Amino acid sequence: MKVSGIICEYNPFHNGHLYHIRETRKNGATHIVAVMSGNFVQRGDTAIMDKIERARLAVRSGADLVIELPVQYCLSSAENFASGAVYLLNSLGAAQEISFGSECGDVEKLSEALDTVEMTALSHAEEIRSIMEKGYTYPRALNSVINGIEPEIASIVAEPNNLLAIEYMRALKKYSCKMKPFTVKRMSADHDSTAPAGEYASASYIRECIASGKDISRISEYTTSLWTDAVSNAVHSGATASLERLERVLLYKLRSTDPEEIAEISDVGQGLEHRIYGARMAGSLEELLFTIKTKRYTMARIRRIMLSLLIGIKKSDMEELPPYGRILAFNERGAEILSAAKSSAKIPYSSSLAKLSQINEKAERFAELEVRASDVYGLALETVNSAQKDYRAKIMIDME
Repeated sequence: MKVSGIICEYNPFHNGHLYHIRETRKNGATHIVAVMSGNFVQRGDTAIMDKIERARLAVRSGADLVIELPVQYCLSSAENFASGAVYLLNSLGAAQEISFGSECGDVEKLSEALDTVEMTALSHAEEIRSIMEKGYTYPRALNSVINGIEPEIASIVAEPNNLLAIEYMRALKKYSCKMKPFTVKRMSADHDSTAPAGEYASASYIRECIASGKDISRISEYTTSLWTDAVSNAVHSGATASLERLERVLLYKLRSTDPEEIAEISDVGQGLEHRIYGARMAGSLEELLFTIKTKRYTMARIRRIMLSLLIGIKKSDMEELPPYGRILAFNERGAEILSAAKSSAKIPYSSSLAKLSQINEKAERFAELEVRASDVYGLALETVNSAQKDYRAKIMIDME
Protein backbone atom coordinates (compact mmCIF):
# COMPACT_ATOMS: atom_id res chain seq x y z
CA MET A 1 0.00 0.00 0.00
CA LYS A 2 1.42 3.37 -1.03
CA VAL A 3 -0.41 6.33 0.48
CA SER A 4 0.04 9.74 -1.12
CA GLY A 5 -1.13 12.97 0.47
CA ILE A 6 -2.65 15.85 -1.49
CA ILE A 7 -3.32 19.30 -0.04
CA CYS A 8 -6.27 20.92 -1.76
CA GLU A 9 -9.26 23.24 -1.72
CA TYR A 10 -11.30 21.90 -4.66
CA ASN A 11 -13.12 25.21 -4.91
CA PRO A 12 -14.34 23.77 -7.16
CA PHE A 13 -12.67 20.66 -8.58
CA HIS A 14 -11.58 20.95 -12.23
CA ASN A 15 -9.79 18.96 -14.91
CA GLY A 16 -6.40 20.10 -13.62
CA HIS A 17 -7.20 18.49 -10.26
CA LEU A 18 -8.33 15.32 -12.02
CA TYR A 19 -5.04 15.23 -13.96
CA HIS A 20 -3.11 15.69 -10.71
CA ILE A 21 -4.86 12.74 -9.06
CA ARG A 22 -4.33 10.52 -12.11
CA GLU A 23 -0.63 11.38 -12.29
CA THR A 24 -0.29 10.66 -8.58
CA ARG A 25 -1.84 7.24 -9.18
CA LYS A 26 0.51 6.67 -12.12
CA ASN A 27 3.39 7.37 -9.76
CA GLY A 28 2.36 4.34 -7.73
CA ALA A 29 -0.13 5.69 -5.20
CA THR A 30 -2.71 3.04 -4.31
CA HIS A 31 -4.40 5.25 -1.72
CA ILE A 32 -4.84 9.04 -1.57
CA VAL A 33 -5.54 11.14 1.51
CA ALA A 34 -6.53 14.75 0.92
CA VAL A 35 -6.18 17.56 3.44
CA MET A 36 -8.80 20.05 2.29
CA SER A 37 -9.76 23.59 3.25
CA GLY A 38 -13.11 23.82 4.95
CA ASN A 39 -15.74 26.50 4.41
CA PHE A 40 -13.19 29.30 3.94
CA VAL A 41 -10.23 29.27 1.58
CA GLN A 42 -6.72 30.70 1.51
CA ARG A 43 -7.50 33.54 -0.92
CA GLY A 44 -9.67 35.02 1.84
CA ASP A 45 -13.06 33.95 0.57
CA THR A 46 -15.97 31.63 1.18
CA ALA A 47 -15.78 28.22 -0.46
CA ILE A 48 -18.26 28.01 -3.32
CA MET A 49 -19.92 24.97 -1.71
CA ASP A 50 -20.07 23.51 1.78
CA LYS A 51 -17.04 21.48 2.92
CA ILE A 52 -19.04 18.29 3.53
CA GLU A 53 -20.37 18.36 -0.02
CA ARG A 54 -16.93 19.11 -1.48
CA ALA A 55 -15.42 16.28 0.56
CA ARG A 56 -18.12 13.89 -0.68
CA LEU A 57 -17.40 14.88 -4.26
CA ALA A 58 -13.64 14.60 -3.69
CA VAL A 59 -14.02 10.97 -2.63
CA ARG A 60 -16.10 10.31 -5.73
CA SER A 61 -13.40 12.03 -7.84
CA GLY A 62 -10.31 10.07 -6.81
CA ALA A 63 -9.46 10.85 -3.19
CA ASP A 64 -9.97 8.07 -0.63
CA LEU A 65 -9.90 9.99 2.63
CA VAL A 66 -10.56 13.72 3.23
CA ILE A 67 -9.33 15.48 6.36
CA GLU A 68 -10.28 19.06 7.17
CA LEU A 69 -7.64 21.77 7.47
CA PRO A 70 -8.57 23.93 10.51
CA VAL A 71 -10.00 27.32 9.60
CA GLN A 72 -7.16 29.38 11.11
CA TYR A 73 -4.72 27.70 8.72
CA CYS A 74 -7.07 28.20 5.76
CA LEU A 75 -7.25 31.92 6.50
CA SER A 76 -3.51 32.45 6.77
CA SER A 77 -0.35 32.92 4.75
CA ALA A 78 0.94 30.30 2.31
CA GLU A 79 3.57 29.31 4.87
CA ASN A 80 1.01 28.69 7.63
CA PHE A 81 -1.44 27.03 5.23
CA ALA A 82 1.25 24.58 4.12
CA SER A 83 2.58 24.05 7.63
CA GLY A 84 -0.79 23.08 9.09
CA ALA A 85 -1.66 20.77 6.20
CA VAL A 86 1.71 18.99 6.13
CA TYR A 87 1.56 18.57 9.91
CA LEU A 88 -1.83 16.83 9.62
CA LEU A 89 -0.55 14.52 6.88
CA ASN A 90 2.61 13.70 8.79
CA SER A 91 0.73 13.14 12.05
CA LEU A 92 -1.47 10.53 10.37
CA GLY A 93 1.66 8.44 10.01
CA ALA A 94 0.35 6.47 7.05
CA ALA A 95 1.45 8.58 4.06
CA GLN A 96 4.75 7.87 2.32
CA GLU A 97 4.46 10.75 -0.14
CA ILE A 98 3.09 14.24 -0.57
CA SER A 99 1.97 15.11 -4.09
CA PHE A 100 1.47 18.69 -5.30
CA GLY A 101 1.19 20.63 -8.51
CA SER A 102 3.74 23.19 -9.63
CA GLU A 103 4.54 25.26 -12.68
CA CYS A 104 8.10 23.94 -12.94
CA GLY A 105 7.31 20.26 -12.30
CA ASP A 106 10.76 19.53 -10.87
CA VAL A 107 11.34 18.63 -7.20
CA GLU A 108 15.09 19.26 -7.42
CA LYS A 109 14.57 22.79 -8.75
CA LEU A 110 11.99 23.48 -6.05
CA SER A 111 14.40 22.18 -3.40
CA GLU A 112 17.13 24.45 -4.76
CA ALA A 113 14.67 27.36 -4.71
CA LEU A 114 13.82 26.64 -1.07
CA ASP A 115 17.51 26.69 -0.12
CA THR A 116 17.97 30.01 -1.93
CA VAL A 117 14.89 31.52 -0.30
CA GLU A 118 16.02 30.52 3.19
CA MET A 119 19.60 31.69 2.71
CA THR A 120 18.53 35.01 1.14
CA ALA A 121 16.02 35.69 3.91
CA LEU A 122 18.83 35.40 6.46
CA SER A 123 21.75 37.01 4.64
CA HIS A 124 19.84 39.91 3.07
CA ALA A 125 17.35 40.68 5.85
CA GLU A 126 18.21 44.38 5.94
CA GLU A 127 17.87 44.79 2.18
CA ILE A 128 14.51 43.02 2.24
CA ARG A 129 13.33 45.23 5.10
CA SER A 130 14.43 48.32 3.19
CA ILE A 131 12.33 47.32 0.17
CA MET A 132 9.33 46.59 2.40
CA GLU A 133 9.60 50.09 3.89
CA LYS A 134 8.81 51.38 0.40
CA GLY A 135 5.44 49.68 0.67
CA TYR A 136 6.02 46.25 -0.86
CA THR A 137 4.94 42.86 0.49
CA TYR A 138 7.54 40.55 2.04
CA PRO A 139 7.29 37.95 -0.79
CA ARG A 140 7.76 40.65 -3.43
CA ALA A 141 10.68 42.21 -1.56
CA LEU A 142 12.31 38.82 -1.08
CA ASN A 143 11.87 37.90 -4.73
CA SER A 144 13.34 41.24 -5.80
CA VAL A 145 16.51 40.48 -3.85
CA ILE A 146 16.68 36.90 -5.18
CA ASN A 147 16.35 38.23 -8.72
CA GLY A 148 19.59 40.15 -8.26
CA ILE A 149 21.35 36.97 -7.14
CA GLU A 150 19.71 34.05 -8.98
CA PRO A 151 17.29 35.26 -11.71
CA GLU A 152 16.28 31.69 -12.61
CA ILE A 153 15.33 30.94 -9.01
CA ALA A 154 13.43 34.23 -8.82
CA SER A 155 11.36 33.22 -11.85
CA ILE A 156 10.48 29.93 -10.11
CA VAL A 157 9.52 31.61 -6.84
CA ALA A 158 7.38 34.17 -8.70
CA GLU A 159 4.89 31.48 -9.79
CA PRO A 160 2.07 30.93 -7.24
CA ASN A 161 1.98 27.13 -7.32
CA ASN A 162 5.77 26.91 -7.21
CA LEU A 163 5.74 29.17 -4.17
CA LEU A 164 3.17 26.98 -2.41
CA ALA A 165 5.16 23.87 -3.36
CA ILE A 166 8.25 25.44 -1.78
CA GLU A 167 6.26 26.01 1.40
CA TYR A 168 5.19 22.34 1.44
CA MET A 169 8.84 21.34 1.16
CA ARG A 170 9.78 23.81 3.91
CA ALA A 171 7.17 22.19 6.17
CA LEU A 172 8.47 18.69 5.31
CA LYS A 173 11.88 19.79 6.56
CA LYS A 174 10.45 21.61 9.58
CA TYR A 175 8.66 18.50 10.87
CA SER A 176 11.41 16.05 9.80
CA CYS A 177 8.85 14.22 7.68
CA LYS A 178 9.62 10.87 6.09
CA MET A 179 7.14 11.66 3.30
CA LYS A 180 8.82 12.15 -0.06
CA PRO A 181 7.81 15.11 -2.25
CA PHE A 182 6.38 14.40 -5.69
CA THR A 183 5.30 17.17 -8.04
CA VAL A 184 3.07 17.16 -11.09
CA LYS A 185 3.65 19.87 -13.68
CA ARG A 186 0.61 22.10 -13.79
CA MET A 187 -1.34 21.46 -16.99
CA SER A 188 -4.35 23.68 -16.38
CA ALA A 189 -4.83 27.37 -17.09
CA ASP A 190 -2.72 29.81 -15.09
CA HIS A 191 -3.63 30.37 -11.47
CA ASP A 192 -6.56 32.84 -11.30
CA SER A 193 -6.67 32.94 -15.11
CA THR A 194 -9.79 34.60 -16.51
CA ALA A 195 -9.74 32.51 -19.69
CA PRO A 196 -9.70 28.74 -20.31
CA ALA A 197 -6.82 26.97 -22.03
CA GLY A 198 -8.17 24.07 -24.05
CA GLU A 199 -9.89 21.61 -21.71
CA TYR A 200 -8.45 23.37 -18.66
CA ALA A 201 -9.79 26.39 -16.78
CA SER A 202 -8.76 27.84 -13.43
CA ALA A 203 -11.00 27.51 -10.40
CA SER A 204 -11.31 31.32 -10.51
CA TYR A 205 -12.78 31.19 -14.01
CA ILE A 206 -15.25 28.46 -13.02
CA ARG A 207 -16.31 30.41 -9.91
CA GLU A 208 -16.86 33.49 -12.06
CA CYS A 209 -19.10 31.48 -14.37
CA ILE A 210 -21.11 30.31 -11.37
CA ALA A 211 -21.32 33.76 -9.73
CA SER A 212 -22.30 35.54 -12.95
CA GLY A 213 -25.40 33.38 -13.34
CA LYS A 214 -24.32 32.08 -16.72
CA ASP A 215 -25.46 28.72 -18.00
CA ILE A 216 -23.86 26.24 -15.57
CA SER A 217 -23.49 23.71 -18.36
CA ARG A 218 -20.63 25.90 -19.65
CA ILE A 219 -18.39 24.62 -16.88
CA SER A 220 -18.89 21.00 -17.97
CA GLU A 221 -15.94 21.36 -20.38
CA TYR A 222 -13.61 22.07 -17.50
CA THR A 223 -14.76 19.70 -14.77
CA THR A 224 -16.42 16.31 -14.43
CA SER A 225 -20.12 15.63 -14.92
CA LEU A 226 -20.32 14.77 -11.21
CA TRP A 227 -19.14 18.24 -10.19
CA THR A 228 -21.17 19.98 -12.91
CA ASP A 229 -24.34 18.34 -11.61
CA ALA A 230 -23.44 19.10 -7.99
CA VAL A 231 -22.76 22.78 -8.74
CA SER A 232 -26.00 23.03 -10.71
CA ASN A 233 -27.97 21.50 -7.82
CA ALA A 234 -26.26 23.84 -5.33
CA VAL A 235 -27.10 26.89 -7.45
CA HIS A 236 -30.75 25.91 -7.80
CA SER A 237 -31.14 25.05 -4.10
CA GLY A 238 -29.46 28.23 -2.81
CA ALA A 239 -26.48 26.27 -1.44
CA THR A 240 -23.68 28.35 -2.98
CA ALA A 241 -21.84 30.89 -0.85
CA SER A 242 -20.54 34.37 -1.58
CA LEU A 243 -18.36 36.75 0.43
CA GLU A 244 -20.57 39.62 -0.72
CA ARG A 245 -23.45 38.19 1.34
CA LEU A 246 -21.36 38.81 4.45
CA GLU A 247 -21.03 42.51 3.63
CA ARG A 248 -23.29 43.86 6.38
CA VAL A 249 -22.03 41.57 9.14
CA LEU A 250 -18.42 42.43 8.22
CA LEU A 251 -19.23 46.16 8.26
CA TYR A 252 -21.05 45.76 11.59
CA LYS A 253 -18.16 43.83 13.11
CA LEU A 254 -15.67 46.54 12.18
CA ARG A 255 -17.96 49.35 13.36
CA SER A 256 -18.40 47.66 16.74
CA THR A 257 -14.76 46.87 17.49
CA ASP A 258 -11.67 48.86 18.50
CA PRO A 259 -8.00 48.96 17.43
CA GLU A 260 -6.93 46.87 20.42
CA GLU A 261 -9.20 43.98 19.42
CA ILE A 262 -8.10 44.24 15.78
CA ALA A 263 -4.43 44.16 16.86
CA GLU A 264 -5.01 40.73 18.43
CA ILE A 265 -6.26 39.24 15.15
CA SER A 266 -4.05 36.83 13.24
CA ASP A 267 -1.83 38.40 10.54
CA VAL A 268 -2.29 41.98 11.83
CA GLY A 269 0.99 43.79 12.48
CA GLN A 270 3.07 46.91 11.87
CA GLY A 271 0.20 49.14 12.97
CA LEU A 272 -2.20 47.72 10.40
CA GLU A 273 -4.94 47.71 13.06
CA HIS A 274 -5.14 51.51 12.82
CA ARG A 275 -5.55 51.43 9.05
CA ILE A 276 -8.29 48.82 9.36
CA TYR A 277 -10.02 50.75 12.14
CA GLY A 278 -9.82 53.89 10.04
CA ALA A 279 -11.82 52.16 7.31
CA ARG A 280 -14.88 51.64 9.55
CA MET A 281 -16.68 54.54 7.85
CA ALA A 282 -16.91 52.51 4.62
CA GLY A 283 -20.41 51.99 3.25
CA SER A 284 -19.71 48.80 1.32
CA LEU A 285 -17.41 45.79 1.46
CA GLU A 286 -15.67 46.88 -1.72
CA GLU A 287 -14.99 50.36 -0.31
CA LEU A 288 -13.78 48.82 2.94
CA LEU A 289 -11.28 46.49 1.24
CA PHE A 290 -9.92 49.12 -1.13
CA THR A 291 -9.57 51.65 1.70
CA ILE A 292 -7.30 49.24 3.60
CA LYS A 293 -5.36 47.80 0.65
CA THR A 294 -1.85 49.04 -0.20
CA LYS A 295 1.10 47.61 -2.13
CA ARG A 296 2.26 46.09 1.14
CA TYR A 297 -1.06 44.52 2.09
CA THR A 298 -2.59 42.39 -0.64
CA MET A 299 -6.33 42.08 -1.14
CA ALA A 300 -6.20 38.38 -0.20
CA ARG A 301 -4.49 39.23 3.09
CA ILE A 302 -7.02 41.94 3.90
CA ARG A 303 -9.92 39.58 3.18
CA ARG A 304 -8.35 36.90 5.38
CA ILE A 305 -7.92 39.41 8.22
CA MET A 306 -11.52 40.62 7.98
CA LEU A 307 -12.85 37.06 8.03
CA SER A 308 -10.54 36.23 10.94
CA LEU A 309 -11.92 39.25 12.80
CA LEU A 310 -15.46 38.08 12.16
CA ILE A 311 -14.72 34.51 13.27
CA GLY A 312 -12.44 35.56 16.13
CA ILE A 313 -9.14 33.99 15.03
CA LYS A 314 -6.38 35.52 17.13
CA LYS A 315 -2.59 35.50 16.89
CA SER A 316 -2.50 33.00 19.75
CA ASP A 317 -4.55 30.57 17.66
CA MET A 318 -1.70 30.38 15.15
CA GLU A 319 0.77 29.39 17.86
CA GLU A 320 -0.84 25.96 18.23
CA LEU A 321 -0.54 22.98 15.90
CA PRO A 322 -3.72 20.99 15.15
CA PRO A 323 -4.53 18.77 18.16
CA TYR A 324 -6.65 16.44 16.03
CA GLY A 325 -7.60 15.55 12.48
CA ARG A 326 -11.25 15.80 11.55
CA ILE A 327 -12.44 13.30 8.94
CA LEU A 328 -14.92 14.69 6.39
CA ALA A 329 -15.29 11.73 4.01
CA PHE A 330 -13.79 8.37 3.12
CA ASN A 331 -14.33 5.25 1.05
CA GLU A 332 -13.18 1.65 1.44
CA ARG A 333 -9.56 2.52 0.63
CA GLY A 334 -9.85 5.45 3.03
CA ALA A 335 -10.91 3.01 5.74
CA GLU A 336 -7.74 1.04 4.98
CA ILE A 337 -5.66 4.21 5.46
CA LEU A 338 -7.34 4.84 8.81
CA SER A 339 -6.78 1.24 9.84
CA ALA A 340 -3.08 1.52 9.00
CA ALA A 341 -2.90 4.81 10.93
CA LYS A 342 -4.25 3.34 14.17
CA SER A 343 -0.78 2.33 15.30
CA SER A 344 1.10 5.28 13.80
CA ALA A 345 -1.09 8.41 14.24
CA LYS A 346 0.41 11.05 16.53
CA ILE A 347 -2.92 12.83 17.13
CA PRO A 348 -6.53 11.57 17.24
CA TYR A 349 -8.53 11.37 13.98
CA SER A 350 -12.32 11.21 14.04
CA SER A 351 -15.39 12.34 12.15
CA SER A 352 -17.07 13.64 15.31
CA LEU A 353 -16.23 17.26 16.08
CA ALA A 354 -18.07 16.99 19.40
CA LYS A 355 -15.87 14.05 20.40
CA LEU A 356 -12.68 15.75 19.22
CA SER A 357 -13.53 18.95 21.11
CA GLN A 358 -13.39 17.02 24.40
CA ILE A 359 -9.76 15.90 24.04
CA ASN A 360 -8.31 18.91 25.85
CA GLU A 361 -8.58 22.69 26.14
CA LYS A 362 -6.67 23.29 22.91
CA ALA A 363 -8.96 20.93 20.99
CA GLU A 364 -11.98 22.71 22.46
CA ARG A 365 -10.67 26.02 21.11
CA PHE A 366 -10.03 24.57 17.64
CA ALA A 367 -13.54 23.12 17.54
CA GLU A 368 -15.03 26.40 18.78
CA LEU A 369 -13.42 28.30 15.89
CA GLU A 370 -14.62 25.69 13.39
CA VAL A 371 -18.20 25.96 14.61
CA ARG A 372 -18.04 29.77 14.48
CA ALA A 373 -16.65 29.59 10.95
CA SER A 374 -19.46 27.32 9.81
CA ASP A 375 -22.05 29.57 11.48
CA VAL A 376 -20.65 32.58 9.63
CA TYR A 377 -20.50 30.57 6.41
CA GLY A 378 -24.19 29.75 6.80
CA LEU A 379 -24.92 33.48 6.50
CA ALA A 380 -22.99 33.62 3.22
CA LEU A 381 -25.26 31.06 1.55
CA GLU A 382 -28.07 32.20 -0.71
CA THR A 383 -30.41 30.23 1.55
CA VAL A 384 -29.20 30.83 5.13
CA ASN A 385 -28.81 27.63 7.12
CA SER A 386 -29.10 26.95 10.84
CA ALA A 387 -26.42 27.57 13.46
CA GLN A 388 -24.31 24.90 15.19
CA LYS A 389 -24.61 22.78 12.06
CA ASP A 390 -20.99 21.62 12.29
CA TYR A 391 -21.74 19.43 15.30
CA ARG A 392 -24.59 17.72 13.44
CA ALA A 393 -22.86 17.27 10.08
CA LYS A 394 -22.99 13.73 8.66
CA ILE A 395 -19.83 12.75 6.85
CA MET A 396 -19.62 10.84 3.59
CA ILE A 397 -18.83 7.12 3.92
CA ASP A 398 -18.73 5.52 0.48
CA MET A 399 -18.33 1.74 0.59
CA GLU A 400 -19.69 0.97 -2.86
